Amino acid sequence: MELTDGERAMLDLERSWWTEPGPKEATINVRLEMSTTRYHELLNELIDRPEAENHDPLVVRRLRRMRDRRRRSRIGHGGATSEEQSR
Repeated sequence: MELTDGERAMLDLERSWWTEPGPKEATINVRLEMSTTRYHELLNELIDRPEAENHDPLVVRRLRRMRDRRRRSRIGHGGATSEEQSR
C-alpha cells in the first residue's frame, strides 16, 4: 500500500521540523492539523511500514532507534525508584 499525502507529510516534518519557527508541537498542529498525541500515535505505526522506510530510510531508521532506546530505558528501569535499583 502506498503512503498517503498526510503520511509523507509526517515523515517530511520529522526530517526538518527544527528548521521551522516555534516549537515542534505548533508545527504539527498548524501543518498537519492534528494533536501532538495523535501525531505520535500515527507516526509510531507509520515507521513500522516498509513504504515509510522506502520513502525516507534515514528518518525512519532514526525514529525506530529513538523509539527502541525509549522502550529499553523504560524496561531497564522497570519503574523502580533509584533506591530500589541500588539494592
